[in-house]
Amino acid sequence: MFTSPHCVVTYVIITLNLYRSKERDLMNNKIASDSSTRMSSSSSSTKRKLKKSQVPFGIGLFVFLVIFGLFLSTISGKLSLFWLTGISFGFILQKSRFCFTASMRDPFLTGGTMLTRAVLIALAITSIGFTAIKYGDFARGLPISGQSYVVPISIATALGAFMFGIGMVIAGGCSSGTLMRVGEGFTMQILALFFFIVGSLWGAHDFGWWNDNFISKGKAVFLPDILGWFGAIFVQLLVVAILYILAEKWETKKQNEEY
Repeated sequence: MFTSPHCVVTYVIITLNLYRSKERDLMNNKIASDSSTRMSSSSSSTKRKLKKSQVPFGIGLFVFLVIFGLFLSTISGKLSLFWLTGISFGFILQKSRFCFTASMRDPFLTGGTMLTRAVLIALAITSIGFTAIKYGDFARGLPISGQSYVVPISIATALGAFMFGIGMVIAGGCSSGTLMRVGEGFTMQILALFFFIVGSLWGAHDFGWWNDNFISKGKAVFLPDILGWFGAIFVQLLVVAILYILAEKWETKKQNEEY
C-alpha cells in the first residue's frame, strides 16, 4: 500500500500535535502535584506550629522528680538512691531505644545488629566487673558474692527461655523495653505489663513445685570451678567476641543482599 506525501505530512502534524498535547498535560499535572505538595507541606507545618510546647510540662516534671526525691531522702537514703537510679536508667533506655527483645529479633527481622552488639558489649563489661568482685572476695578468703544466683541448669532452663523469647517478641518488648514503652504511653505494652505481673506472681506462687520437680534436677555450673578464674573470663570474653564478629558480618551480608 502506497501513501501520498500529503498524507505523510498530515500524519506527522497530527502526531506532533498529540505529542505536544500530552507534554502539556504532563506539565500541568506536575504543576498541580507540586502545588498540592506545597499546600500539604504548608498545612502540615501549620499543624506542627499549632502543637503545644512540652517544655513547661518537662520543667514541671523535673521539679516534681527533684522534690519527690528529696522527700524520699527524709525517709531513707536508699529510697532516694533507688529513685534516682530508676529515673536515670529509664531515661537512658528511652533515649538509646535499648531493648533485649530487639537485640534478638532485629537480626532476623531487619538484618540490623546494632542492639545485638550493644548487648554483647554490656555482657563483656559486666562479666569483667562481676569477675573482679568475685575474685576479690575469693582472694581475701571471704564468701564469694552472688553465689546464691548460681543455680542448676537443665532442659527446663532451655524450654523456659524459649517460651519467654516467644512471649517477649509477641508482646513487643522484654521487661526493660516494656517498662520504657509504658512510660511513653503505648497501650499494648500496658497490657503486656499487666500480664507480665500476673505471670510473675503465678510463677512465684508455684516456684516450690517447679524447683522440686525440674530446677533441682539439673546441675549448677560455676565456670571458675572448671576453668579457673582467668580461664573462665577468657573463654567468656572469647565467646562474646566471636558473637560480636558474627553479628557484624551478618549485618553486612544483609545490607549487601538489599543492594
